[in-house]
Amino acid sequence: MARARRVLLGLLLLAGLLALGVWLVLRASLAQLDGVRRMAALSAPVEAQRDARGYLTITAENRLDVARALGFVHAQERFFQMDLMRRNAAGELSALVGPKALPLDKARRLHRFRHRAEVAVAGLPGDERALLDAYVGGVNAGLDALGGRPPEYLLLRQQPHAWTAADTLLVAYGMYLDLQSAQGRDDIATGWLRDQLPSDWYAFLTQHSADWQAALDDSHVTAVPLPAGAMPEMLRVIKAACSDCEPRDARILGSNNFAVSAARGDGDRAILADDMHLGLRSPGTWFKARMRWKDAAGAHDLAGATLPGTPLLIVGSNGQVAWGLTNTTSDWADVVDLRLDAAGTHYQAGDVRKPLTRVVERIEVADGTTVALEVLESEWGPVLPQPAPKGHAYALRWVAHDAQAVNLGLMRLESVSSVEEAVTAAASVGVPHQNLLVADAAGHIGWTVLGAIPRRSGGDPDHPQDWSDGRTRWQGYLTAAEQPKVIDPADGRLWTANSRMIGGEAMKQLGNGGWDLGARAMQIRDDLRAQARLDEAGLHAIQLDHRALFLQRWRRLLLDQVLTADFVAANGLADVRAEVEKSADAARPDAVGYLLVRSFRLEVLKQLFAPLAGLLEAQGLKLADVKMVPETPGWALIQAARPDTLPAAYKTWPELLQRALLDSRQALVGKYGSVAAATWGADNPTGMRHPLSMAVPALSGWLDQTSQGMAGDAHMPRVHNHGHGQSERMVVSPGHEEKGLLVIPGGQSGHPLSPFYRSDHAAWLAGQALPFLPGEVSYRLVLKP
Repeated sequence: MARARRVLLGLLLLAGLLALGVWLVLRASLAQLDGVRRMAALSAPVEAQRDARGYLTITAENRLDVARALGFVHAQERFFQMDLMRRNAAGELSALVGPKALPLDKARRLHRFRHRAEVAVAGLPGDERALLDAYVGGVNAGLDALGGRPPEYLLLRQQPHAWTAADTLLVAYGMYLDLQSAQGRDDIATGWLRDQLPSDWYAFLTQHSADWQAALDDSHVTAVPLPAGAMPEMLRVIKAACSDCEPRDARILGSNNFAVSAARGDGDRAILADDMHLGLRSPGTWFKARMRWKDAAGAHDLAGATLPGTPLLIVGSNGQVAWGLTNTTSDWADVVDLRLDAAGTHYQAGDVRKPLTRVVERIEVADGTTVALEVLESEWGPVLPQPAPKGHAYALRWVAHDAQAVNLGLMRLESVSSVEEAVTAAASVGVPHQNLLVADAAGHIGWTVLGAIPRRSGGDPDHPQDWSDGRTRWQGYLTAAEQPKVIDPADGRLWTANSRMIGGEAMKQLGNGGWDLGARAMQIRDDLRAQARLDEAGLHAIQLDHRALFLQRWRRLLLDQVLTADFVAANGLADVRAEVEKSADAARPDAVGYLLVRSFRLEVLKQLFAPLAGLLEAQGLKLADVKMVPETPGWALIQAARPDTLPAAYKTWPELLQRALLDSRQALVGKYGSVAAATWGADNPTGMRHPLSMAVPALSGWLDQTSQGMAGDAHMPRVHNHGHGQSERMVVSPGHEEKGLLVIPGGQSGHPLSPFYRSDHAAWLAGQALPFLPGEVSYRLVLKP
């Protein structure tokens, strides 16, 4: 017995020593928060201060030293995240995680972004290149200063590689892939649909919503009526099953920004709100930083959200101008229909037969192997893998492939002093195209598009186009004077939410890249117009508005036409009707009625468009690829209730609606056990997971952020939908930053042992406002030359 006890104690001691060793190894890779650190290339000492939540303040003698210090801190807190971003864009994940990443790497290599980034770096203006080089030097100094590898590399048994200038531009390319993800599939799918349908049915299905729209200029689109002729059989009869039948607008999440001018802002101030919606993960996307320095123009003091991997303030305020971003969801890529010769090696360009260029991309894999991938390119862009008609191929003409796509031009916003200056600077900024909303200290507000807008000539950008005769093409890019803009609207309010922003010629310039329905933008607009004046708290309240206004017509349809007394009694649906009556008004975590109505709507739309979804899948396409928002034609079909437009699987429209309710209810009960347990919060958890915990679930409790059922959904200002949501919430008035707010999900650090790993998370979950500016200094690191 004594011997067994000694063995047990020895094992416990050994386990304790092993745990201590692991803990010490992990602690060695924590960021240095206090003290003094020598750093090459600095021109003068720099202070990197943090408050109790890790919000960073850098104070330096010049902008280049700020960039060096920011790079140092980014690397120490977020290097693995930065590494994933550059590898994702370059198609180099397999070298880190192994063969399972090969399919993604092959898809990414089509764009040859590593090569394009290296070319773009060589072409940067001198001031941008100097800023980039300073940041890169800081990143590598921060990485070298860690006492050990970041924990993820220990688990992967890999070594981190040094940062390069091209890597920062790869981070920007990664955002292109995230924000402009269609990459031509939408044009191919929409073109296929046009070729299959009579023109009136095609126009009806692909119309933009006349019911839900909120353009900045109050322009409207006209509803396309339901065609009088019979519905084509392909839209009524299921000839091929669909595995991915989800309506497109269920996936659009986007972002919000909105502003009020001095005429509408409390204290005669312009105030800006911004919440960018992205996939949520741990750590989050953004890193909060305040940056202060002096130069010949005077003192600079910027604060807001930075993106690890880049030296720039992405959204925030410089004290004179505040800016926020949302994805435009406009059309930044065209598909060129290449006419090939019989051998498939050349294509026609005017009177000339030009050869397709063959480039071999070599993908390194962590197991030591190398995979060769051949990429075909035309003068207009790479050849897409999607099948084309015999004798043809599809090439992608995408802004992301041009020299204008990436640069550090966003640095120009750091020194602008007015809305006019900011709007003028927007055209030269190389980023994935964003709705830029700006407010200045004089009380003005403005909107334009951040990024280069192609000048299209001829053709229809919604479908594959023949460019071989030279009449259809891109003729460079619009100048700053030609960019669409709205400055100081009469009612003193601006808003964008990924839907159609503007009408007329400007709408044609931007094009439809899959605009959101407009319900979210309309709710924001109406919230803004409901009050004569708003302060920071009022704008923050709009960010948290999760009323389900969009779903109310579906709720009424369910109560009036489906949940009749006889149907309820025959199917035991009294609990369903009671929940729909009492809890479908908002996307609250405890709301059962909201989830019931939401699920009913999606099931109805799935049933309506299942024939089309199946046919598209048979072509290697998806319903979600088509530039079509099913809500608009779907609702029109339901309201008309014509027998000749009813899907062939049903005898009457009431039968379709009833079956959709029963099927959606059954799915929820099967998932949650009962109707009462099917709350929106149960269906819509936070879901902020670390990439490695998905591969090693045992680490979930250590790596993932606290999860709870979340309020909000896709078609309301507070967006949260199954792991996608508000990646930051910011409200700020330039010149009055002390009154603003800024909160991110998760926290500042990517290291699970850091005190900042979850520092903002509880406030973000609760919808609590945290100060826009850093708080009292808790940690001070001095970087010396």
